[in-house]
Amino acid sequence: PSQSWALPMTTLDSATGDHLLVIVRRMYPHDTMEDAVYAFSVKALDEKASKDPGIADLLKNGVADLDQKAGGSWLKLDEAHQVAILASVEHSDFFTMVRGTTVASLYSNELAYLHFGYEGASFPKGGYLHRGFNDLTWLPNPPADASPAPLS
Repeated sequence: PSQSWALPMTTLDSATGDHLLVIVRRMYPHDTMEDAVYAFSVKALDEKASKDPGIADLLKNGVADLDQKAGGSWLKLDEAHQVAILASVEHSDFFTMVRGTTVASLYSNELAYLHFGYEGASFPKGGYLHRGFNDLTWLPNPPADASPAPLS
């Protein structure tokens, strides 16, 4: 992703979107991953909200609850306080909705794949046997007796 990106939302307002972006970053912290990658999770939440007004209300009320617990703007708190307040609501329907949607949308995103160095599914590329199966450079080679003898 570039330094310039926009997150078009259809149902949630930008203030809710701003909160959700930081919430998903706090739930799944990867210091070097750009916000644009996390934005796909916010977009997924917005899409769920557009299909179900109850989810839209759940997300808006959840964000309002975080602000209320912060005594103002949850976004203005430092990271440690934000995480502490999130921990206090971790059993809520709001937290469960955000967590479940984010884990699926964040880690199935091609930009996240690039960030982590994951090349994606191997089957469409011919599998791993002749493409990366034995190219580990960060582990020492195992001793010869660690593997069974090859079949003749």
